[in-house]
Amino acid sequence: MKNSVEQLFQIAKKLLVQLIETPSISREEHKTADLLCAFFAHHGIKTERIANNVLVRNRAFSSEKPTVLLNSHHDTVKPVAAWHTNPFEAIEREGKMFGLGSNDAGAPLVSLAAAFLYFYEQEHLPFNLLFVASAEEEVSGAGGLELVMKELHEDIACAIVGEPTSLRMAVAEKGLLVLDCTAHGTAGHAAHATGENALYKAVDTIQTLRNFAFEKSSEFLGTVKTTVTMIQAGTQHNVIPAECTFTVDVRTNEHYTNAEVLQILEEKLAPTTLRARSLRLNSSHIALSHPLVHAAQSIGIELYGSPTMSDQVFLPHLPSVKIGPGDTLRSHTANEFIYEHELKNGIETYIQLLENLNL
Repeated sequence: MKNSVEQLFQIAKKLLVQLIETPSISREEHKTADLLCAFFAHHGIKTERIANNVLVRNRAFSSEKPTVLLNSHHDTVKPVAAWHTNPFEAIEREGKMFGLGSNDAGAPLVSLAAAFLYFYEQEHLPFNLLFVASAEEEVSGAGGLELVMKELHEDIACAIVGEPTSLRMAVAEKGLLVLDCTAHGTAGHAAHATGENALYKAVDTIQTLRNFAFEKSSEFLGTVKTTVTMIQAGTQHNVIPAECTFTVDVRTNEHYTNAEVLQILEEKLAPTTLRARSLRLNSSHIALSHPLVHAAQSIGIELYGSPTMSDQVFLPHLPSVKIGPGDTLRSHTANEFIYEHELKNGIETYIQLLENLNL
C-alpha cells in the first residue's frame, strides 16, 4: 500500500530533524550515514554502504530495465559564526525549520528519500530506482559520489540530483577551475630604479584577464566567468617583490572543458605561470530533448542554468539534472532554514517527475 504525500511528508520531516541534529561536516559524515542506514532498515529496505555513502534500490530492481539515479548529499559545511541558535538543533517556527543543512541539502535529500519510498514497492515500474545519499559533496571529495560511481556495477540511464533550486530544473551547471598564478620579477631596493616589480606585472596580468572574454556563450549559463579572489606579494616595505601570486576562481560553461580553459588562459596571460588545483570539476548539461527534460516540461517546471556546482560534476558522461526544494541563496548562511510547504512540494514534484518520465 502506497504512503500518501501527507504520510511521506511526516516521514521526511522526522528524518530531516534527525539529520539536522546529527552533525555531519564534510568528511565526518559517519553518524548520518549510520542514521540513514537505520532509516531504510526501519522501512524494510536493504542498504549498501560505500564509505559514508548509503545506497538503496527499489524492490523490483531488474537488470532488464534502465536505472534512474536519485542522489543528494548528507554532509554539510561548517556552521558560520553568526548563528542565533544552535545550528545542530532543529527549531520549528512560523512554518519554517531552522538548522544546519536544513536547506542544503537536507530538504532535497529527505524529499528524494520520500519519493523513493513511494515507488519502492511498485512491481511494474518501467525503470529501476537507485537512491544514493552521498558524502563529501561540500568539499568535492574523492570519497563521495565519485567513489560510488567507480564502484557501481549498474548501468545508469540518467540522474536526478537533489539540491535547493526552488524546484526549478537546472539543465546545465557551471564547472569550477581554481588557478594559482605567479607573476615573476626581480628583487631590488625600493629607493632605486632597480629590479622588476612582480606586483606591477601581476596587476597588468589581472587587467588583461578583466578585459578578456571567452568566445562561446551558453544559452543557460552565459559566458565563462573569471574572478581574482586573492593576491600576495612582498616581504617588507623597501624591497621590490620578485614574485606575486594571485588566485583566480573560474566558472566554466559547457562549451569548454577545464583543460581547454586552462590552455587558453595560459596563452593569453603568459609569461605569468598558471597552476590548476584540479581539472576534474567540469561544467555539465543535458540535451533539451532528453526524457527528463520533457517530463519536467509536461508538469510546468521552469528550466534554468545553475551558477553553483554540485555532485553532477561526478556524472560527466551521464544525462543529469539538478532540482530540489529550498533556495540556493540560503545555503551556507547563518540561520539556514526550509519552509515546511517547500518540503511537501518537493516530495510531490519528485513523484510527478518520475511518474511522467518515459525512458
